[in-house]
Amino acid sequence: MTDNHQTAVETPAPRTTLDIHDIFKILPHRYPFLLIDRIVELTREKRIVAIKNVTINEHFFAGHFPNLPIMPGVLIVEAMAQAGGVLLLSEFEDRQEKIVLFTGIERARFRRPVVPGDTLRIEVNVKVWRGDGGRMEGIAYVEDKKVAEATISCRLVARTRMKSQSAEPGPTPA
Repeated sequence: MTDNHQTAVETPAPRTTLDIHDIFKILPHRYPFLLIDRIVELTREKRIVAIKNVTINEHFFAGHFPNLPIMPGVLIVEAMAQAGGVLLLSEFEDRQEKIVLFTGIERARFRRPVVPGDTLRIEVNVKVWRGDGGRMEGIAYVEDKKVAEATISCRLVARTRMKSQSAEPGPTPA
């Protein structure tokens, strides 16, 4: 008896979750400025969902504010941008040669304070995608409550370009 059934070779689905080690391979950020801990959802060129576990050990709580620790809103927006950076840089094999830069922040709103013990869920949806950048809408939640939102624009540039610009002499201080 012959078996005419052919076994199909399955192509593995792209990974939709990333742990901290995977994030290290994509983003250049490190402590104390890496503000995402895990990616729980990733849809190429469309959407990413990241988690930030907020602890009392965050360096910014020492001064913001003593005896009333609140995560600065600008760092929540930075966490949104980092999640968007993972989404953008994931598309490039030579990502170590590139860096994602902010080009704009619009309509930033802060609804509730984020405090130690909170788990920040950061959802970023692409609004406009060009090969080297785009605009993304970020919304941050704690549990089911919206804590912040912003529209973020960013652009991908070569690291060599940034190094050559930083090597040029700047203006002389007055």
